[in-house]
Amino acid sequence: MVERGLLVAACEHKLSASRFKDFTLNGLQVEGRGRIRRVLTGVTACQALLDEAVAWEADAVVVHHGYFWKNEPVALTGMKQRRVKTLLTHDINLLAFHLPLDAHPELGNNAQLAKRMGWQFERCLDGELGEGLLWLGNIAPASLSALSQRVASELKRDPLIIEAAAGTGDIERVAWCTGGAQDMITQAYEGGAQLFLSGEISERTTHLAREMGIHYMAAGHHATERYGVQALGEWLAAEFGIEHRFVDIDNPA
Repeated sequence: MVERGLLVAACEHKLSASRFKDFTLNGLQVEGRGRIRRVLTGVTACQALLDEAVAWEADAVVVHHGYFWKNEPVALTGMKQRRVKTLLTHDINLLAFHLPLDAHPELGNNAQLAKRMGWQFERCLDGELGEGLLWLGNIAPASLSALSQRVASELKRDPLIIEAAAGTGDIERVAWCTGGAQDMITQAYEGGAQLFLSGEISERTTHLAREMGIHYMAAGHHATERYGVQALGEWLAAEFGIEHRFVDIDNPA
C-alpha cells in the first residue's frame, strides 16, 4: 500500500502539473481513503468507469478527463451528483491529469502515440518539450493510405482522412497532438508537416487542410488518448508496488 498523499505528490511531481495553466484541476479531485493498494485507470471518469472501480474494489481512479472544468456548472446535481456520490459512498479517490498528461515526454499521450507508431520526435512547435502539445517528427517514408492503415491497426479505429489537394506523395514529416487539437493544423503546416494527426475534426478543418496543402487525420479523441493514463498507471504500479488495471470504456468519438 501507499499513502494517498505520497501517491498524489508523486504524480504531480512526475508530470510537472504545477507548470500548466489548464481548463481544469490537475491532481486529487475527490478525496477517498487514505491508503491505496489498487489503482484503476481510464480515459474519462464516466459512470461506467466508476462502476468498474467499485466492482474491482479500487482505492483510486486516475483519469485524463476528470471533473470541474472551466465554465461548467458548479452545482452537484444530476449526472455529476451521481458520479461524485459513487466515489464518496465507496471511499474512492479520483485523480485527474489533463494537459500534463498530454505533454509529458515519456508518459504523455503524444509520447505514447509516437512510441506505438514508431515516429521519431524532433521538436515541439508550441513550446519546450515537457510543456508543448504540438509535436513534430520524422517517419519512414510512407503513403497516406499506408499510414492510415497503420493508425487503424494500432488504435483499433479507422481514422477519418482529409487529403491535401496538392498531391499524394510519400509522407516523411508528421505533426501530432492527441485529443481535440484540430485547430493546431495551421501551426503544423507552418512547421513543415506534410500530415497532421489529432483526435477530432471540425467543419473548417477540411477546407484548411485542402487549401493549405497538408493532409489531416482525425484518429479519435478517445482513441488517441488511451495510452498516457495507462503509462501513468504502470509507472505507479512499479514505483509503489501496487496493483494497476486499465479499463477502456468504448467511445467512438
